[in-house]
Amino acid sequence: MYAKVFLNAKEEREILQGFPWVFDNEISHFKHRADEKSEWKNESLAECSLTDGSAVEVCTKAGGFLGTGILNKKSKIAVRLIGTEHADVIFSDIAKFWEKRVEAAYNYRQLYYSPSDSYRLVFGEADLIPGFICERLCSEERKVFLVVQFLSMSCDIFKNEIIKALKKVCKPEGIYERSDEAVREKEGLPMVSGWLDGKSFDTDIVIVENGIKLCVDIANGQKTGYFLDQKFNREQIKRFCHGKKVLDTFTHTGAFGLNAFKAGAREVTSVDISEDAVKMVNHNIKLNGAEKVMKALCADVFDLLKKYEADGEKFDVIILDPPAFTKSAKNIQKAYGGYKEINLRAMRLLNEGGILVTCSCSHFFDTNTFYDMIVHAAMDSHKKVQILEKRGAGPDHPLLAGYPKSEYLKCAICVVR
Repeated sequence: MYAKVFLNAKEEREILQGFPWVFDNEISHFKHRADEKSEWKNESLAECSLTDGSAVEVCTKAGGFLGTGILNKKSKIAVRLIGTEHADVIFSDIAKFWEKRVEAAYNYRQLYYSPSDSYRLVFGEADLIPGFICERLCSEERKVFLVVQFLSMSCDIFKNEIIKALKKVCKPEGIYERSDEAVREKEGLPMVSGWLDGKSFDTDIVIVENGIKLCVDIANGQKTGYFLDQKFNREQIKRFCHGKKVLDTFTHTGAFGLNAFKAGAREVTSVDISEDAVKMVNHNIKLNGAEKVMKALCADVFDLLKKYEADGEKFDVIILDPPAFTKSAKNIQKAYGGYKEINLRAMRLLNEGGILVTCSCSHFFDTNTFYDMIVHAAMDSHKKVQILEKRGAGPDHPLLAGYPKSEYLKCAICVVR
């Protein structure tokens, strides 16, 4: 009964390697029938009469079964795969299917995180729930809240089953939905946000990370309100900050700067272009009693780095954690210029033997390109750079083999001479 999607010749290689998407231009045709008594009919994607959200079985050109996915003709990602089992097996108990996926993600994280930790519970395709993000935030009162994003039709049509599974596995105090990303428009889905189940709580939640109190605005903050992927990188920079003068740029909540303060930095300046972000940083500074050491500035980081260089300002540690400078492959060169500029200026602002912590969260700006940029920034700033560590996201952001997009975060800790 389930419709079949046949790929063009040789398009199955990436899927066999683990890639979870089928793009519209990879499809040869569909084969389906209205019911068991009807004749099978072949249709192109343009002709396809299947309803968006339908379950389909993806096959090679020759008919070899590859997996079961969810169709969305509105999206360039026409099918997102949800499993390697046949559709009748998956849909024999769809609630149990998603419960097992949520439970597997939860159990894996118990190996790395304690009940009082905050972490990403589900990382979309990398946790085999395409398009779905779930953050587990534990407040300082040890109350668990979940922030969820349904970013594709492949998960949105299973919202009830996934939420039910989360409640059973995690037993949260409340669940806040942040399905308000622009990508939903590409999926033909409306923007949705707010508390689920009619319950309502304060959307400012104070979590404790690396011994630091951080107020997270889950309703208005970027993405889901806080970037949990840098937790272990923030902890790692502490070893370089004792007694040092630290510049923390693109700070968002002030988390890197507060880790430097916790490590005993003598002076910390945290910078963000957003006034709302700076207000949150100042709030977090007060929460941690860091007023004598740490200050927040509202400024454009590019302009500020130029000004510091003109003024002869120097720092011992500089942290560059910018938002993604490119969200498409066609803008890589422009992004390269932006990353290179902030890095070479930071290198010039560091004292001899200073530490540069530099990051990129754009998966299009891949690892080789990122480290190539560091080489060219060092060359143009006339500095020698020793890379002490190549780091990435924490273990709550697993990498799915065959899905390069899951390896998005790069974090290099460097000595600049």
